[in-house]
Amino acid sequence: MDEHAFLAQQFEANRTHLRAVAYRMLGSLSEADDAVQESWLRLSRADTSDVANLGGWLTTVVARVCLDMLRSRQSRREEPLEASIHEPIMRREDGGDPEDEAILADSVGLALLVVLNTLNPAERLAFVLHDLFDVPFDEIAPIVGRSPTAARQLASRARRRVQGVGEAATTNPQADLARQRAVVDAFLAASRSGDFDALLALLDPNVVLHADQAAVAVGAASEARGAQAVAQQFAGRARVAQPALINGAVGLAWAPGGAPRVVFDFTITSGKIVAITLIADPERLRQFDLTLLDD
Repeated sequence: MDEHAFLAQQFEANRTHLRAVAYRMLGSLSEADDAVQESWLRLSRADTSDVANLGGWLTTVVARVCLDMLRSRQSRREEPLEASIHEPIMRREDGGDPEDEAILADSVGLALLVVLNTLNPAERLAFVLHDLFDVPFDEIAPIVGRSPTAARQLASRARRRVQGVGEAATTNPQADLARQRAVVDAFLAASRSGDFDALLALLDPNVVLHADQAAVAVGAASEARGAQAVAQQFAGRARVAQPALINGAVGLAWAPGGAPRVVFDFTITSGKIVAITLIADPERLRQFDLTLLDD
């Protein structure tokens, strides 16, 4: 077997693992596949004669590729639409196995992906590689350009941010819905009255607001980060929104005549709003199981 064929064989043996790493890093199945493909291109051009652990080497490569993609996405202020917490993962047109994709998505948890999306790229990489894949900090450090101690601190900060996801997952569903409703109702009341301080009290300091292109077209900001910036977007607004049950979680909807035009999708952990996604694309709205609630 020639060297190229051997490398291709080893790469295929690691593909599932690499895709899992990339998906947890990027929160997008299509971008994860792009990252894995770029990793193969880098492998095919590299001299690996001195590589003792090809699987570890490939993990490092795909992590670097994902880090570059996250930084590029951040500079463009773009996020994959797949990362919305209550958005169902749909079958892709490229023929990917929907069962495999569903298993992969369920193993991560869409709520966790949204919380990870609030982290900066270095924090996200450190947390994913160490806490989810047991990569030592000595190997993570050169990827993020930090010392092992600094890499450990990155993962620790990220860990504190995502702990609320696990806590929420173990609560009684009905009690959790009641807590969600209380937070959403308080947010709606503060927004309508323009109570800036009340909004700040409900928002996580690192809350992130995203809007899809259709929502931006009707006046929403495409992105805002931090409690001050997000509160400014909602103070004195949301007058026409009303509470709604959206794919089993409490959010808000603007639904004139009962037909949803904009959905406000909330991620709530430990009583704080950590992410808000505004969705107005008609095709995506048709995918939601949405029930309007009494205001």
